[in-house]
Amino acid sequence: MVMVDDTQFLEYVIQALVEHPNDVKIKRTVDEMGVLMTLDVHPDDMGKVIGRSGNTAKAIRILLRVVGMKNNARVNLKINEPAGGSREAYAAPATPASKTVDEAMEDLNLD
Repeated sequence: MVMVDDTQFLEYVIQALVEHPNDVKIKRTVDEMGVLMTLDVHPDDMGKVIGRSGNTAKAIRILLRVVGMKNNARVNLKINEPAGGSREAYAAPATPASKTVDEAMEDLNLD
């Protein structure tokens, strides 16, 4: 079985989405709650990362949870608001803190 590195996965996905890939910064911390990936991007790229109605951010979070499941870890993503940013311009709805595997797979619509 191939172990997927969550940091490399997130970096690959985000850098493919944004116009300023060199400004992508990811911090990974582990505690008793699991893995927290904290993401910083160029302010101009925030809309691309969040997506319309937060759908892109939601999809990235779901994929990170799947990667985490393969590694027996709970992975969450926090997207930092850029300095001077306007939250209303790219606000994403909060994703539930915990989903079952079945709910996450349902969200992927693999039918």
